[in-house]
Amino acid sequence: MAGTRLSIFPLGGAVLFPGLQLPLHIFEPRYRALVGDALARDRRIALIQPRAPGERAPLFTIGTVGLIDEVEALDDGRYNIVLEGVARFRLLRELDVTTAFRQVEGQLIDEPADEFLSSIERASIEQEAQRFADRQGYSVDWESVSQLDDLALINGISQIAPFDAAAKQALLEADGLGTRCELLIQLMQFFGRSHPDEGHVTLQ
Repeated sequence: MAGTRLSIFPLGGAVLFPGLQLPLHIFEPRYRALVGDALARDRRIALIQPRAPGERAPLFTIGTVGLIDEVEALDDGRYNIVLEGVARFRLLRELDVTTAFRQVEGQLIDEPADEFLSSIERASIEQEAQRFADRQGYSVDWESVSQLDDLALINGISQIAPFDAAAKQALLEADGLGTRCELLIQLMQFFGRSHPDEGHVTLQ
C-alpha cells in the first residue's frame, strides 16, 4: 500500500484516538506554520509522540491523523484548535523537507468496521474504571458512561487516563478492541496502586 505524506505535530504525553477530539493550544512558530499550512490544504495534522525530548527526537511508529474541526486564530498568531481523530497511521520514514515543521511518509491503518466487547469484558472494564476513579478521587457520571458504545468507552478512557507516555503509546498501538481493553484494565490496576498524593508511578 502506498504511503501518504503527513505533516506531524510531535507531542509527548498525549495521544489521539480515531473518533475522539483533543483541544490544543498552538504557540510555537513552527507549529503555527503547521496549522496555517493545514488550514490552507486539507486541515489534516498527524499527531505522534517523540521517543525522547528534543527538536529532532526520533518518533514512535504509530500516531494518529487528525482533522482540524474547530479553530480560533488569535491576534498574535497563536491558535486554539480542536483536533478530531480520523485514523491511526504507521510511520514509514521521515521526509527531507524545507518546512519549519517535520513531515513523514505514513501508512493509514485500516480498522475493523464493527468491534464489540463481550458482556464479561464490558463489565470488567466498567468495574475497573470505577475502582480507578475512586482511588484517584475523580467524580464521574457513571450513568452517562454506561451509555457509551464499547469503542468510545475504551478509546475515551485510554485517551484521558493519567498514564505516562509509554502506557498511552502502548494503548494506541494495541490492535483490536479486546486487546486494548485487556491492556487498559492492566494499566488501571498498575497505576491505581499509587494514590495521587503518594508519588508518581511510571512504566518508563
